[in-house]
Amino acid sequence: MSRRNTVRKKAGKPDPIYRNRLVNMLVNRILKHGKKSLAYRILYKAMKNIGQKTKKNPLSILRQAIRRVTPNVTVKARRIGGSTYQVPIEIKSTQGKALAIRWLLGASRKRSGQNIALKLSYELIDAAKDNGDAVRKKEETHRMAEANRAFAHFR
Repeated sequence: MSRRNTVRKKAGKPDPIYRNRLVNMLVNRILKHGKKSLAYRILYKAMKNIGQKTKKNPLSILRQAIRRVTPNVTVKARRIGGSTYQVPIEIKSTQGKALAIRWLLGASRKRSGQNIALKLSYELIDAAKDNGDAVRKKEETHRMAEANRAFAHFR
């Protein structure tokens, strides 16, 4: 860690078709074993499916889904005086977006179905409608932060 300069955050590159950084972030989280072309194929198939199901712009559905799943606060375990407290902490938008993407992909992987592209498209559509497993996870996190609000001074 350098003592002189602060490190600038690198902006992610946009994807080739939608020219969107959010899509690229999602592709990088789908990625397994370095197979990026497969991850792109999965996401573009899911976006195509979203377009056919909803008759709307799939990019706007994706943005809406991520906006609905992005948390404002999270809880972090802090050990103070021999006991562990769940301390609520506000999180930045970039970290919230990363959590939302992780939750969306986790929920879509848990879904029953044959291929990941279909499962991802259904999860994104559900999240845009404000229901689904990822939205439930966000609400659960917010409830937990609200319940542990008394420990906020341990921050």
